[in-house]
Amino acid sequence: MLQSKTRWIVRSSKKEKVTQLVEEINVTPLVASLLVNRGLENPEEARAFLFSEKQEFHDPFLFLDMDKAVNRIKQAIEANEAIMIFGDYDADGVTSTTIMMKTLQKLGANVQFYIPNRFTEGYGPNEGAFRYAHEIGIGLIITVDTGIAALNEARVAKELGMDLIITDHHEPGPELPDAFAIIHPKREGSTYPFQELCGAGVAFKMAHALLGEVPQQLLQFAAIGTIADLVPLKDENRLITQRGLNIIRNTDSVGLKALFKLASVEPDSTNEETIGFSIAPRINAAGRLDSADPAVYLMLTDDPYEAETLAEDIEQLNKDRKELVNSITEEAVQMVEQQYPIEENSFLIVGKEGWNAGVIGIVASRLVEKYYRPTICLSYDQEKGLAKGSARSIAGFDLFKNLSTCRDILPHFGGHTSAAGMTLNISDVDELRRRMNQLANEQLTEEDLIPITYIDTEVSVHDIQLNSIEEMNKLAPYGMENPKPKVLIKEANIGSIRKIGSEQNHLKLTLEHEGISLDGVGFGLGEVCDHISPASKLSVIGELSINEWNNRKKPQIFLQDLSVSSWQLFDYRGAKKILGIADTLPPEKTKWIVFRQEYALRLQKSIDDADVFCISSNSEAEEIQLDQCHVVLVDLPPSKEILNRLLSGKKVARIYAHLFKAESDFFSTIPTREHFKWFYALIAKKGPFDLKRNSDAIAKHKGWTIETIDFMSKVFFELDFVTMENGLISLNKGLVKRDLADSRSYQQKLAQYELEKDLLYSSFQQLKDWFDQLIHETVKFEEAL
Repeated sequence: MLQSKTRWIVRSSKKEKVTQLVEEINVTPLVASLLVNRGLENPEEARAFLFSEKQEFHDPFLFLDMDKAVNRIKQAIEANEAIMIFGDYDADGVTSTTIMMKTLQKLGANVQFYIPNRFTEGYGPNEGAFRYAHEIGIGLIITVDTGIAALNEARVAKELGMDLIITDHHEPGPELPDAFAIIHPKREGSTYPFQELCGAGVAFKMAHALLGEVPQQLLQFAAIGTIADLVPLKDENRLITQRGLNIIRNTDSVGLKALFKLASVEPDSTNEETIGFSIAPRINAAGRLDSADPAVYLMLTDDPYEAETLAEDIEQLNKDRKELVNSITEEAVQMVEQQYPIEENSFLIVGKEGWNAGVIGIVASRLVEKYYRPTICLSYDQEKGLAKGSARSIAGFDLFKNLSTCRDILPHFGGHTSAAGMTLNISDVDELRRRMNQLANEQLTEEDLIPITYIDTEVSVHDIQLNSIEEMNKLAPYGMENPKPKVLIKEANIGSIRKIGSEQNHLKLTLEHEGISLDGVGFGLGEVCDHISPASKLSVIGELSINEWNNRKKPQIFLQDLSVSSWQLFDYRGAKKILGIADTLPPEKTKWIVFRQEYALRLQKSIDDADVFCISSNSEAEEIQLDQCHVVLVDLPPSKEILNRLLSGKKVARIYAHLFKAESDFFSTIPTREHFKWFYALIAKKGPFDLKRNSDAIAKHKGWTIETIDFMSKVFFELDFVTMENGLISLNKGLVKRDLADSRSYQQKLAQYELEKDLLYSSFQQLKDWFDQLIHETVKFEEAL
């Protein structure tokens, strides 16, 4: 067996809906099932999703307060009133700020931006910043990607005589700020048809309303924010991302060009993965380690020299960020292992003074990946007695909902179902840990704490064709609620399997079915190769793609996880050493079986903590528990019966067959009845004669070995056919006819020959079939019961 790393859950597609899409919009069954799994069952909706060229953006004035906000902004522009864009320091906040700045600059506004410092001000609007805005003559503040929780700051703005327009997308609390206008897709009573916009998406809609047309060149910034903020890529988010990526591929933004160059990315090959893994982390790096202002200036500048300088600074910050994340993650992991083991904690909260508050969200994500527990990472400020934190969750645990029950100790917090940020007193951390663990224990089952991989559909190797993969790619761009499709290939034959890469840390294999083959590559999965027997039926999950090489296209699968459901045989017969596999086997699941005491002593000296069993009887063999174990058969058993007793009724996971025997009997001659007949006649004619003196001559004459002659003599002696005295052999008088099989030596010789033939000198498949018969008989018996 080989256990998968995650729980595989295959989404079920309604067959009648799949058939309807196949017939009505002319797509392959694979793509039809993917569409149905994404909730696109209606042919019109599915067609609009696949072919979005003519799709229109929603009317921005469907937002509550949009007309009111637009009129107030235009009034400010006409009066040359000073406007401040108040943004956030992540990639969504930076692109939201960029969109609003570019829009108001185009309209001729007297505008500037302000992004709070993560370390000195924290997340969101704050009273000090608003008072500063009033001091420098700001009459109108527009928030982007923040502000929906700014109750106190809204009151301060009103007291100071400044108007506040909030544009945000974070979850609204039970009370909304008393602002001049609130532009939010989730406001109660809103008629806006799509609620899942990110901050940049909401800013883009305001730009649309202010300009009176869709601002095409701003789509590239809205797309970056949309991808970076992990909002669902459906409806208007999908449209923003698709069209934004098209603009990015031919961008005229000198800031983006400079960033792409340092990231070693070609703009014309950009996709959602490029943004998510290369560009967004760099934009985020500025606000994580220092001020986010340089990232906004980079997006706004038209000066190539300034863009290059800013991009280089941001690139260095990104390198520093990576080193910092690795260092803090190591400390956090050590803290979990020593103080908050996952066996006792369903919700992890770790914190320390000196941890950089700008990267603890990434560290929280790393801990979720490693332990699969909802996690909060905190940075302590002992002078102020405050802890700033970032939280990440798992499926089945709503962070915002559960943290909302702790508002009495969370004076400042906000977020979503799967991510949140907060500030609290250090003295309340233990209480928060206690409450969140209690909530997690109530809501999460043991199974919930095993990572899940959702799979779109099960396919066979035979089903995977170039045209279906090409059509599948029309579902891109991929993201939240439109994930890159994952498929399951179940119980496939392995054509070939090997490790690749300079460090042998990647896996390459070929799956086969009815003469069709499929290549697969698993990055970082090289170690799994040691745990897969080539004769096994292999189940894999992964993402389908097209491999182009030498102008030839072939389907391939990027492997993400693998499993083998049945027991596996690993053939180490003939290998000089077996100890080398010890490092690849889990000690707690591995049992080393030996039949000779000297081998047991050697193993115990050579392998630390080895679970070694020396078996000398059938009863000992029966008593050993081997269910779900990796069984290493070190040496050859004395009989098949003892092996039957060892394995019968046991559900082993794997058998590693070394079956060592120092001297084999297999290649020595087993005399036939004709051999015995001739030797008997010789003794009758020449006997008595000196066996030792004549054995060599007899052997040379017949082409036998001396061991063969000694063996036949011993058999005759056991059957009372001969006497052997002082080296002389002669026939007994009054012989009773007996069968050769009555001789114990003959029985043992024949049994040893058969044992070696079946266990040592059989083919891999013959040995597998022999073990299979033992194991499957047990399974059949249990099923019958």
